Amino acid sequence: MKRLNEILLILIFMLTAVLAAAVGLKAYDVYDTDRRLARQQEEMELAQILARNEEAQARVSQMQSEIMELTQNREELERFISEIQSGEKKASVSSNGTVTGNGTVSSNRTVSGNTEGISSGTVSGNGSGMSQVTVSGNGQGFSHALWGSGGTVSSNGTVSGNVDVFGNVMPGLRGTGSDDGEINYYDGTMTSSSIFDEWRNIYEQEEMSLAARRLFRTSLEETLEVNQADRERIAENRKDFSELRIACLGDSITAAANLEGEEGYEQYSYPARLKELLGAEEVYNLGIGGSSIGRYWSDAYVDRYQDIPEDTDIIIVMGGTNDGFCVSEKEFGNLEERARRTFCGDLDELMRGLRKSYPDAEIFFATPLPNVLQDYLMRERDYLLPQQKFVDVILKLAGEYDYGVIDLYNSNILDSHDANVVADYIPDGVHGNHDGYQIMAEHFASELILHYEGNEKETDAAAVVSENDVAGKETS
Repeated sequence: MKRLNEILLILIFMLTAVLAAAVGLKAYDVYDTDRRLARQQEEMELAQILARNEEAQARVSQMQSEIMELTQNREELERFISEIQSGEKKASVSSNGTVTGNGTVSSNRTVSGNTEGISSGTVSGNGSGMSQVTVSGNGQGFSHALWGSGGTVSSNGTVSGNVDVFGNVMPGLRGTGSDDGEINYYDGTMTSSSIFDEWRNIYEQEEMSLAARRLFRTSLEETLEVNQADRERIAENRKDFSELRIACLGDSITAAANLEGEEGYEQYSYPARLKELLGAEEVYNLGIGGSSIGRYWSDAYVDRYQDIPEDTDIIIVMGGTNDGFCVSEKEFGNLEERARRTFCGDLDELMRGLRKSYPDAEIFFATPLPNVLQDYLMRERDYLLPQQKFVDVILKLAGEYDYGVIDLYNSNILDSHDANVVADYIPDGVHGNHDGYQIMAEHFASELILHYEGNEKETDAAAVVSENDVAGKETS
């Protein structure tokens, strides 16, 4: 009897094991089916995104041709760019605020949605500027990046009331006007203080937004002035780059698009020119036309950064332009989740991967140049986002990883919203000609020199402190 019970127990155990295995297999089958369905859904969504982005890139190529044709007539080009800017929904007055009362709004040349500014809008009569709209008399307008809210606009161009000066341009410089906040831009002066002089001083010394810089100079003026300073710094350079290898990871701008029809055009790319300007041992050009930082278009940086040679001493990553032509809010993602196949997630993975794979290299990220094609495309595709959003994430993550930044976007140089810049340097609205790439190379060279000069000064200062400490100990 005991033997029979043991056999029954064994049979029960075996049946239980078989049943558990069957349940497990069923659960795994359900899991595997769900996983396959999820993968199929993801692949289908990706295929749709890629098809959408392919069509957008094709449209960009058409737009480039349109702009190149217009460069033959600068007046027509300027009118065309002005129409693009004034027609951009994300830059319209109604989207950022309202104007009430008897005031009327005119806009001869509004700045694009990338900067959310207004360059020459006017309000006449007794209009009251509300919310983020900023206005002044006699044809002078300032972007909402300059003002806060609550200012009353009168017909003589003065702003009074609860004015928040420099609210979104330079944190820390807020409300430093007179008691009633009156500021007169009719003759270009501040009636109550020297804030304007202080602002210009900060402009010369500190970082400012693109919108703020546009209030001082056109992009052409800024480009010429910055380029002159870059050339002087290069001429005075004492840093020896002759044993350093530099890798430039980028897109068609790095690859010198626009010049492919010329024999040996690679020599005019900014990496090739950078090698000559710095006398570097080697500069690797890893620019691929049409590539994006994230995995929603082609040749994503995050999937090919390991092509950078192991012996690289300096890495420059310039991207974000094609991402702007592709990305909706969904593919943009956010910095809280940093999900794969989003701009935020893939950029974070790229920066983390560079740190791990090239621990001894100096790494720099360059923000994209502001380009009018982004605004042009955004007029036709509501899902696209302003360039500023991509720039902000690049700056934020570069700060987290302690990478150097070459902030082309906020520098106000080579901005194709300026018709003169397009005609002289950026003939298709996004890619350079010979002079455009030369200016870009000189700016990169100057920024690298400035970086190493700063490091050397810090090293020298530390050495002086150390020597003083030693001398103090010996004296005591």
